[in-house]
Amino acid sequence: MSSHDLDRPVWASLQHQPQWALGSGLARRFRRDINRFASARDDGDESLAALAGLVEAGDDMVYLAQVPAIAVPPRLQVVQAAEGVQMIASRALAVDAGDDLEVLGDGDAADMLALATLTQPGPFLPRTHTMGRFVGVRIDGRLAAMAGERMRFPGHVEVSAVCTHPNFRGRGLARRLSAAVTAEIQRRGEQAFLHAWTTNTAAIALYESLGFVTRATVNIAVLKRRPT
Repeated sequence: MSSHDLDRPVWASLQHQPQWALGSGLARRFRRDINRFASARDDGDESLAALAGLVEAGDDMVYLAQVPAIAVPPRLQVVQAAEGVQMIASRALAVDAGDDLEVLGDGDAADMLALATLTQPGPFLPRTHTMGRFVGVRIDGRLAAMAGERMRFPGHVEVSAVCTHPNFRGRGLARRLSAAVTAEIQRRGEQAFLHAWTTNTAAIALYESLGFVTRATVNIAVLKRRPT
């Protein structure tokens, strides 16, 4: 693995996490209860055909995220396309997480899914929380905010699912949790990176205040099978 794997982070992550992957050496996707991301190895005809073969007819969809322009397999169609930014942490963070921060696990899965469904930080499914370490803050027994780890490959871990319930925004929870997740990644000697929509200027400003810098623009597309 090299820093160029950041150009195709989904493919790099699926290569490194085969226990969660479906597919072959040409194209892979995460298991359908883990996440919706998928990637072809490259833009060759065989790889694109293999990617199309991983998408079932009906409501099944996959998310692609990569720096190179996205080549759409002939059997698939674009449901949504947008641009994002890929950011990497440029300085070490030392944070006081606070006594109210807790590590989340299987017992919190329903609350995590409900919060992610409400706030839409990105695709989040019943087992997405198993992709890495997640932390959160509860207020009056309710999960008010969370953040965690998603894609990973040697030397790199993605900060993801940063979200706050609308009733608890304005308290700095997203900043605290993002910093805590990033600091833990760095403590393990790994490079933290993350993605944000180019239109989400508030989130980008938050990450910049934590020392993240933009590495590249990322192409993002949601694909599904063409009707037959």
